[in-house]
Amino acid sequence: MRTTTLTKIVLIIALCLFSFHRDALAIGQTRYVDCVSSKGSFSLAQKEELATLYVDSNDYAGVIRAVKDLQADVARATNHTPKVIHEQASLGKNTVIIGTIGKSQIIDQLIKNGKVDATQIAGKWESFLIQVVQDPLPGVTNGLIIAGSDKRGTIYGIYDLSEQIGVSPWYWWADVPVEHKDSLFVKAGRYIQGPPAVKYRGIFINDEGWALSPWVKEKFGNFNSKFYTKVFELLLRLKANYMWPAMWSNAFNEDDPNNPILADEYGIVMGNSHQEPMLRAQKEWDRRYGKSWNYWTDANNLQKFWREGVRRNKNYESIISMGLRGADDTAMAKDKPIQEIIDKLHEIIDVQRKIIAEEVNPDLTKVPQLWCPYKETQEYYEKGAKIPDDITILWCDDNWGNIRRLPTEQERKRSGGAGIYCHFDFHGGPRSYEWLNTSPIPRIWEQMHLAYRYGADRIWIVNVGDIKPMEFPISFFIDYGWNPDRWPADKLPEYTKLWAEQQFGQKYVADIADILTKYTKYNGRRKPELLADTYSLVNYREAETVVDDYNKLAEKANKIYKTLPNEYRDAYYQLVLYPVIACANLNELYLALGKNRLYEKQGRAATNDMADKVKELYKKDAEITNYYNKVLAGGKWNHLADTTHIGYTSWNPPPKNIMPEVKNINVPAEADMGVAIEGSENWWPMEDSEALLPEFDPFNQQKYYIEVFNRGRVPFDYKIESRESWLIVTPNQAKVDKEQRVWVSVDWQQVPTGTHRAAITITGPNESSVVVQAVVKNPASPKRDQVSGFVEANGYVSMEAEHYTNAVNKAPVRWLRIPDLGRTLSGMTPFPVTAKSQSPGGDGPRLEYRMHLFNSGKVEVKVYLSPTQNFHNTQGLRYAISFDDETPQIINIHVNDTIPDWKYPPTWNQAVSENIKVMISEHMLKKPGEHVLKFWMVNPGIVLQKIVVNTGGVKPSYLGPPESFHNSG
Repeated sequence: MRTTTLTKIVLIIALCLFSFHRDALAIGQTRYVDCVSSKGSFSLAQKEELATLYVDSNDYAGVIRAVKDLQADVARATNHTPKVIHEQASLGKNTVIIGTIGKSQIIDQLIKNGKVDATQIAGKWESFLIQVVQDPLPGVTNGLIIAGSDKRGTIYGIYDLSEQIGVSPWYWWADVPVEHKDSLFVKAGRYIQGPPAVKYRGIFINDEGWALSPWVKEKFGNFNSKFYTKVFELLLRLKANYMWPAMWSNAFNEDDPNNPILADEYGIVMGNSHQEPMLRAQKEWDRRYGKSWNYWTDANNLQKFWREGVRRNKNYESIISMGLRGADDTAMAKDKPIQEIIDKLHEIIDVQRKIIAEEVNPDLTKVPQLWCPYKETQEYYEKGAKIPDDITILWCDDNWGNIRRLPTEQERKRSGGAGIYCHFDFHGGPRSYEWLNTSPIPRIWEQMHLAYRYGADRIWIVNVGDIKPMEFPISFFIDYGWNPDRWPADKLPEYTKLWAEQQFGQKYVADIADILTKYTKYNGRRKPELLADTYSLVNYREAETVVDDYNKLAEKANKIYKTLPNEYRDAYYQLVLYPVIACANLNELYLALGKNRLYEKQGRAATNDMADKVKELYKKDAEITNYYNKVLAGGKWNHLADTTHIGYTSWNPPPKNIMPEVKNINVPAEADMGVAIEGSENWWPMEDSEALLPEFDPFNQQKYYIEVFNRGRVPFDYKIESRESWLIVTPNQAKVDKEQRVWVSVDWQQVPTGTHRAAITITGPNESSVVVQAVVKNPASPKRDQVSGFVEANGYVSMEAEHYTNAVNKAPVRWLRIPDLGRTLSGMTPFPVTAKSQSPGGDGPRLEYRMHLFNSGKVEVKVYLSPTQNFHNTQGLRYAISFDDETPQIINIHVNDTIPDWKYPPTWNQAVSENIKVMISEHMLKKPGEHVLKFWMVNPGIVLQKIVVNTGGVKPSYLGPPESFHNSG
């Protein structure tokens, strides 16, 4: 009996540990909460025995409010609600003592009495400690101290404990459930965080007209304090502190006067977008003055308008945007000389600073200000605009996640410092992308790592559109800004797993992390709004491989969904399943559309089937949207899936999704055989050209397809013959209703050495026949198991960047792999990103790729790079490339770029649309055989994804040829 009881206890503890560990871990932090007692631990909850929560009534209102959230969080986890007290006389034996240094008498007393050592956080920005203290005060046997260096430091400490007990920051915004625990204990010890690496970290709610606005109107009435308090709480739980509010049709301060009051109470630093200076929304101006908004003609009204704004908000914590752009996010002046514009900008900033000095503080260095060189305004700076030293320069990306400029060594000395404004969502050219998350965290890491290492660490703010469905990248952006050193490149997979675990527990963490990684990679290849004739229908099986991969991911995601407990399904649908099934469906729609148009040209009987499939998939898209809006979480998120994504004809979204135009044909009754082959859009016997399959070789051991299709309604029989016994054709005979795919492969044990042509004869109805030629190349050497490196086939060698033969480092430079940064695999970049430029050659840092080529003469090397901008503002970022011992060619990746006039130059349009920049060099090889291709570092910041050596056989495709056979040995 005793043994049985002991066994039960052990099992209960084990289950508790397993269950609790599922969602209790705060991402990237030491785990200090458990569900079993340990030596010296603090009991937060044991069934109905709950610790008391104490906070000084004189502490900040935002701290007191956050304590109430902690009270609710403990109740969410345990189903029991602890008491919140404000009087020292009411302290219990087991008390959580919460307070801000300098605002809480008890916290100050504990520090003075030596019970708490606060030297590591005192006087620092947004820092906190959590410590278990025995007998901290008379009558208190066990104390848990949460002490903050300032208001937000304390608030972050409170929410950190909430996160550790299992309340995700996304508990409301994504319906992430809180797993029940009977007991909660805080382990003995001191847990310290802060100060954050980036001082201000936040989001910009923007482009909200399509989805967020109708949702807010339905659920809250307008963008009022009821809505914004939900946003404020989310930001603080994420350890963010800064926000630009929704601005398309909204005015934060006027739409609800409680908005700024509550933002300040919560602890959110407010600002306005780059086009809205002096804490005034453009809509406030439009409501008073119409659309004039021109300093040349409305200087007096603008100055009055600005003065009212800073006076109204002077007692709230804010960062004031400076300068001026035109109305509705346009240039300040389109028809004036640039020097006149620069002079006017200087005048405007002088006037604005005079107003701030008069209304807020004569010491302007005490008033946070920023100037954002967005789009054309960066040109003003580059051509001589002078920004006062204490104003933070908020550098921008190109609206597509690629930072345009970073501080120089001299600019890093500015007292105002620098920051970054970037995008996860954008309304503009070359195509708006506002529907789903298309920002893989490796790319976010790579660009924000550049920003951090180049000193742009004062402000990070990101345009997140409607907030949802950007939950995952928002979390990463804020977490990375808090502590970049915690998340080096090789830890990015760990971050994804921890985030998945926090939302859904341990059981499926590896699979869910894999889904998150893959779907964002797939979406990052090309935004869903840009999909159309993207992937090749005939070359490298590209389009069908993309669709197959996405459908397999959707199947995997669906399988998990069906096995999850019901309470997790709403969250899982929002964060994982919806974007996967929606994008898998969309990609399949465009594959069917491409086939429909190709089949129409070939007269296939299946043409109309493909038209019907497009219609079916278009309908399914609407059904997926309807489920998200109307069924998910009982309709809680209605409208948030409204964003259009099908039917673009320009950069601007259509008002509603538009069914793509499909082709229908009249199919004759009589059977008529057609034949198509892999690698060609032609069909036979219509074409006069030879039907020639891509080349077979023993290294890649390919299988290629032939499609036998019907151009009539009556089915027919076909038969395939070949004289070569080593050529395998399956199935070699069958009845064709609409179409039949036939696979051709080679028995490499039988095929003789040399290059051979083998005829494949296909006979069909009415004595029709087509001959397809197969070219089989079986060289005497090298042998498949002896080759070192890559092997040419079909006129190319395709190599993923991370599959180098040798990485040559030269201190302090080394090569860094950024996992999953890339359209197909991972990225390689020289590290550190602040390293000095290198001269290629000799023992310089390089990546080497060994290969065997069967061709000699002129070859073309296509280097696939991330579309990094010229952030140094120099002649352009460069690398060098060479074969063997030839002199390296230095390639400037920005040589063909024009200075962005933001009329979207073609080279930039292509680079961001394809999320790749392809540079080409030519080389002369005197002989075939073994060669080593060398990719040399010249400038840091370049990210290599893929290299293709074209010896004359590369065919058009979006992603480039799939990787060639290679042997690392």
